[in-house]
Amino acid sequence: MARLIREPIIPITEIEQSAFCRTEESLEAKPLEEELKAPVRWQRLPKEYMGLEPKELHGRIAEAKVKLGARLVVLGHHYQRDEIIQFADFRGDSLLLCQNAAQQKEAEFIVFCGVHFMAETADILTTSQQQVILPNITAGCSMADMASTEDVLDAWDDITDVVGTGVVPVTYMNSTAAIKALCGENGGSACTSSNASAVFDWAFQQGSKVLFLPDQHLGRNTGFKLGIPLDEMVVWNPFKPLGGLTPEEITNARIILWQGHCSVHTRFKVSQIEEARRQFPNVQVVVHPECTREVVEAADENGSTEFIIRTVNESAPGSVLAIGTEINLVNRLAQENPDKTVFCLDPVVCPCSTMYRIHPAYLTWVLEGLLEGHVANQITVDDKTAYHAKTALDRMLALR
Repeated sequence: MARLIREPIIPITEIEQSAFCRTEESLEAKPLEEELKAPVRWQRLPKEYMGLEPKELHGRIAEAKVKLGARLVVLGHHYQRDEIIQFADFRGDSLLLCQNAAQQKEAEFIVFCGVHFMAETADILTTSQQQVILPNITAGCSMADMASTEDVLDAWDDITDVVGTGVVPVTYMNSTAAIKALCGENGGSACTSSNASAVFDWAFQQGSKVLFLPDQHLGRNTGFKLGIPLDEMVVWNPFKPLGGLTPEEITNARIILWQGHCSVHTRFKVSQIEEARRQFPNVQVVVHPECTREVVEAADENGSTEFIIRTVNESAPGSVLAIGTEINLVNRLAQENPDKTVFCLDPVVCPCSTMYRIHPAYLTWVLEGLLEGHVANQITVDDKTAYHAKTALDRMLALR
């Protein structure tokens, strides 16, 4: 049983999260050399791309896409900048985009404008002849980084030492391929925010407990939705012996939540909801279930990214909606629904700092490289990891 005490490690992606936060400045792209002043890690590009204006980058991306034709598919996550999303052949959440990629059998290159775990999943679901590319290799995910393989393996050993069998590991899509593989190999599944309830129901048919990775808030909100009391959920702290829990607490828990969170969605507070209701008494507050329990309880509705988009698009003209999710998506929803008032709960403009690193210069660089026969930033998952991770993904897809 692992008993080592380690100093807490904060992922650098979490430390960097506020790097692009601002109060008034717009999110329009600037030349990359200006954006590099932000205190985050950037992949360095050839000097010729550094000072290019967004307008020129736009033209070069468009030209490269035309030349590459059907050999190329560009995927754009909803949280991407407008200057990137406009070039996406498909846009959606991480799972939808990976499914889109898997359906494009003729494409040689899948350029995933998202973050690392998404590109890994796309590599798992596409053929061995297709190459998945991440435009900026430093575009990671702080939530995924909060569940390292070593820590999760230690936790799995500790928990099974205490309770034996009956624990079903479930991981959110926002996790590394290695964590998905661990779940697949041990009888578990992956899940999305839209089918987490269905996966939990399935998991409790397989065993008596769920180990949920890596977002404690989605896990807690899902468990509570299914009628599981909060006192039957515990949080596993990977930096404390036995997760900071007693054997009795582990034995009595129905859900063991990994101590992870989304850096974007934990910015939303009950006080922001109260202020929105003060300004707009008829406001409808819709938040993502990665928000804290208190925020979800204070909101009118909560659901996945696709649920939020559908709720806004289907609301009546004149509706007022306060949204608790990433700012690029909220701004886009407001632009696409001019007959409604749509705004972000957080008054500070704070985009996801890793998604935001997919600057147009990176997309230009990888596409022009493909035209020259050079594949940059290819993301690959080894065969064993991919096999077990796909098992977890297949179980998830069967429950949608």
